[in-house]
Amino acid sequence: MKKILHSSLSKKNVGEEVELYGWVAKKRNLGGLIFIDLRDRSGIIQLVVRPEDACYEVTSTVKNEYVLKVIGEIALRESPNPKIATGEIEVLVKELTILNTSIELPFEISEDTTALEDTRLKYRYLDLRRQSLHDTLEIRHKVTMSTRNFLDREGFLEIETPILCKSTPEGARDYLVPSRVNEGKFYALPQSPQLFKQLLMVGGMEKYFQIAKCFRDEDLRADRQPEFTQIDLEMSFVDEEDVMDLGERLVAYLFKEIKGIDVKLPLRRMKYVDAINQYGSDKPDLRFGMPIEEVSELFSNTEVPFFQSVLAEQGIINAIVAKNCASKYSRKEIDKLTDYVKTYRASGLAYIKVEEEWTGSLAKWLSKKEQDDLKNRLSLEENDMVFLVSGKKEIVKTSLGALRLKLGHDLGLIDNKAYEMLWIVDFPSFEYSEEEGRYVSCHHPFTAPKDTDVDKLLHDQANCYSKAYDIVINGYEAGGGSIRIHKQDVQATMFEALGLGEEEIREKFGFFVDALKYGTPPHGGMAFGLDRMVMLLSGTENIRDVIAFPKTASASCLMSEAPNLVTEKQLEELHISLQRGKE
Repeated sequence: MKKILHSSLSKKNVGEEVELYGWVAKKRNLGGLIFIDLRDRSGIIQLVVRPEDACYEVTSTVKNEYVLKVIGEIALRESPNPKIATGEIEVLVKELTILNTSIELPFEISEDTTALEDTRLKYRYLDLRRQSLHDTLEIRHKVTMSTRNFLDREGFLEIETPILCKSTPEGARDYLVPSRVNEGKFYALPQSPQLFKQLLMVGGMEKYFQIAKCFRDEDLRADRQPEFTQIDLEMSFVDEEDVMDLGERLVAYLFKEIKGIDVKLPLRRMKYVDAINQYGSDKPDLRFGMPIEEVSELFSNTEVPFFQSVLAEQGIINAIVAKNCASKYSRKEIDKLTDYVKTYRASGLAYIKVEEEWTGSLAKWLSKKEQDDLKNRLSLEENDMVFLVSGKKEIVKTSLGALRLKLGHDLGLIDNKAYEMLWIVDFPSFEYSEEEGRYVSCHHPFTAPKDTDVDKLLHDQANCYSKAYDIVINGYEAGGGSIRIHKQDVQATMFEALGLGEEEIREKFGFFVDALKYGTPPHGGMAFGLDRMVMLLSGTENIRDVIAFPKTASASCLMSEAPNLVTEKQLEELHISLQRGKE
């Protein structure tokens, strides 16, 4: 007999003899009959052992998480269990062998476990026995296999790029690896294969992809890890339309293969500026409405003191409307929302409750005309709640965008079973960094500007736009990319626009700049976040659920205890001495 998965068995197998392996999920002794829920990666199947069976005595010694081999006959259950895939059948055990025992577990292995996440991460090999994690990792496997099959049919070659690279600090911090044989020098782990995949285009590969490991030393959150995986691809002789067409067809293929969902193509498109203006984010969640409304001009003659000062300083006033929700918000709840928007640097949160007589922090200041104008502009009705933020545009948009998402979740406006996808296009080439006092690249310095904006690179950076595109699914940036700069003169101009001198360019990108001199083809590509894609397909909001052995928010592994201290001898071999902090 060959080993078979429990989930492959059904009532069509009744009467057959099977050989099964797995872990004891639960054992019950009911009036002499012993029932065992045997678990493998596919699910549970019920075993039955009777007092007269030869294996009854050994079965009596079995405990949870013992590893068993059983041989038995498939039979129909008297009381089917619709909650499990094998709920119509059971196995009448003829032979039972204990392959291994288990000590008492640090937590119960169940889908409704109350164990703290840190405990489950410390014993991740036990947590992995839970069915939900099995299912998620199976989805991850299917995504990678489906991706490879799709891109292979499209004529792509899977090519690996180096993990030990040169440090070219741009964006997030590099993870550095000291070189033993090159004293005082370091490798960097790649934040992405960006330069290498472009060099593959210089090398004539034309269509490349890779399931690539990437590393960024940055602060973590629910959808971010220090090491993550990209579906990375690059194509020669293409424009934006070519890459976006391939990208959305890949997404549609994955959703059909994994979820059975037909994605309507082509996906809608939204300009970056419109996404920011209407949703306060370049990755808007369109599963619900509540757009940001521009209302500055309605207050051009206002008596509201703080609005007067904002407008005098060329600021803006924006609003969002929570329909039919005014009665749900007490002053205490509104104070919590005010504190929330302040974390996004908003100075405060004004509000109006639309009742027979308007109430709220703005009500006493509003003129009859302002009330009428707001009612018409925002289509206000009885029991609507209006939230307003004023100030600098960036702060207003960001804070209201965050508030919109919070209200969407709090008020149950989001259909968690729905998928809303779109492209964000026409990104700015530059963004102004207050910290550095200069314009910096929005994406990376190899992103091609719009053809009409090449002449603006040095003199009008605020109005330069790029050939870049992001695919957004349910408020997550699922993937993004751009057409790359392939002409050395344009690349030189871009470096100059970013304030990079010849020496710095040579130090960071010398080998790449040299390559552009040798007939570089027009090319572009994109990368999908594999981890985020699996999150979306599996329905989890925690990236640690889709990675077999994840790190914590402090970038540590509680199970293996990485990172760890190393010996003085190891440090000496690497020509490193540590500066210890004061005791």
